[in-house]
Amino acid sequence: MKTDKKTSKLFDSLVKKGTLKQLVYQNTLTSLNFFKKGMRDLTEKYENLDSVEAKKLPFIYKDKSKFEGELKFAGDILVFLMHTNVFEFPPDHEVVKTPYVNEDKERSYCGIINIFNFLSDSFKYNRMNDVGYLVARIFINKDMNYFIEGKREMGFLYTNFGNAVLNQESAFEILESSIYYTLNFDLLTPPYEQVREVTVQEFSAEIDSMQIKTGKRLGFQFNADIK
Repeated sequence: MKTDKKTSKLFDSLVKKGTLKQLVYQNTLTSLNFFKKGMRDLTEKYENLDSVEAKKLPFIYKDKSKFEGELKFAGDILVFLMHTNVFEFPPDHEVVKTPYVNEDKERSYCGIINIFNFLSDSFKYNRMNDVGYLVARIFINKDMNYFIEGKREMGFLYTNFGNAVLNQESAFEILESSIYYTLNFDLLTPPYEQVREVTVQEFSAEIDSMQIKTGKRLGFQFNADIK
């Protein structure tokens, strides 16, 4: 059966877009594996420390799945989680306005690796009501260029998008920065006014399974993060 021009154009567009997304997906997966290798290397270096104090503190890497890696240290857990889909930025996003993207619109299609911080006790004691904190989001495109959305300690300017390349070296730097940020992001006492009252049911549940939410910033949730 002969394909007309309209259908042929449709198929060309489909193949082009699908090929682009597959490339971005593969680049993002490759980037996640850079982070996983960095976590493995750090774990080995930590295990070789000649320090009695260090031996008392956990520093453990777990390869949770194809799309997830986990690093546990002291009282924290960092989770590197890759989203399996590819995203485009809205027209008013700052990335779209950069010369780098204006030269080639396909550069704005990105995969995402999310970095989450959890308290290790949340998992140890099965505190299902505890909440994690999104430390940063890493965006990777077809050229292996990247930028980071996050707090001041983690975020890159959008203008660096065309110059920053995600490789093993840059992944290790991001990993170390994430650990530094987590170590300095301390657990704060919740305001007295938020916890002065508790029902019998809540108290009983707290005794049974510690269900009162715990987080690192004001209150038991990350509702107000002071910069």
